[in-house]
Amino acid sequence: MQEKNKMTPSLYVHIPFCAKKCGYCDFYSIAYEEGPAAAYVDALAAQINGINSSVSTVFIGGGTPSALGSPLLKKLLRAARRLAAEGAEFTVEANPESLDAGKLRLLLDEGANRLSIGVQSFDDRKLKRLGRIHSAKKAVDSVMLAKKKGFADLNIDLIFGAPGETLNDCYSELARAVKLPVTHISCYGLTYEKGTTLYNARKCGNIIPVDEECTAQMYSFAIGYLPRHGFRHYEVSNFAKKGFECRHNLNYWRNDEYIGLGPSAVSYIGGIRKRHVPDVWEYINRANAGKSTIVSSERLTGERKAKETAAVKIRTAEGIDFSWFKKKTGFALGELEADALRKLTGAGLIKYKKAKGRAAAVSLTKKGFLFCDTVSSELL
Repeated sequence: MQEKNKMTPSLYVHIPFCAKKCGYCDFYSIAYEEGPAAAYVDALAAQINGINSSVSTVFIGGGTPSALGSPLLKKLLRAARRLAAEGAEFTVEANPESLDAGKLRLLLDEGANRLSIGVQSFDDRKLKRLGRIHSAKKAVDSVMLAKKKGFADLNIDLIFGAPGETLNDCYSELARAVKLPVTHISCYGLTYEKGTTLYNARKCGNIIPVDEECTAQMYSFAIGYLPRHGFRHYEVSNFAKKGFECRHNLNYWRNDEYIGLGPSAVSYIGGIRKRHVPDVWEYINRANAGKSTIVSSERLTGERKAKETAAVKIRTAEGIDFSWFKKKTGFALGELEADALRKLTGAGLIKYKKAKGRAAAVSLTKKGFLFCDTVSSELL
């Protein structure tokens, strides 16, 4: 529990229910059933009501939050809304198949001001390969309906590099995306996470992945094309119109504190990272019994915190300002990461920015954006 009136930057709430698990997803989720969902929302709302700090961003993700029935969704939103400070960004994730006019009205009435729709593709064949259950038409209709009902801040998620996808397919999807009334686009390369349906299909030779060079070309096109259509590339996988950057995710990339609730969710408060039990019923039973839902806890040292800050902040287009880093962590980036910075600069993955003739910041090069995971790992 947080101290009364303390401000914590962010609250993340995990909703672990889906109508159907997608072939590429490794987030913790189970099939939606009304009974377990009701028990879970009751336990979760009680936990939220026990928090005495306000937050500047709320993010309800999953899973599929919009899969919840309207009464359950309303109860959850009201609990979370109580913590939101004035002017807070309040995001809810949704899938096209579980969005309708009534649910959109409910979201707006209960304080949500940002909607993130899991479109993933505008191609029915690709959607089927990814294991999605909505159609391309339903995806477009959902975006248009959300705009019509009053959402001014709209994100869509897109995946590139699916099996069988060509460069022209990728180009067509992005061209379609920028014509929609959205303010933010998250564009991710498909990854084959161990244990997922797609991972197993690839392992058995039932599908052939797009080769790495083609995937890199798709990403390179996206980071050139989307900014030309008003979507600034502000983080490795994220593009936004001016003023519509996701404040919740920016908190993560600055390594700021956040509260996480729900099975498998993570909290990071006071330099301590805590992870919740990754099972819905165990989570419910522990919460109802007044027991901790935390299963692991790690206190980060000053140097470890500083290195993690470097590893996540480098993902942003602005990179890491030396003065900002020193003020936030107490460490000089050039000294703490001397060997890594030298190696990454030599590899052409990062570049220095100068001010008044001196190095003032470091950021990714175009090549660095392609190999961001490598850069982050080196800084850790």
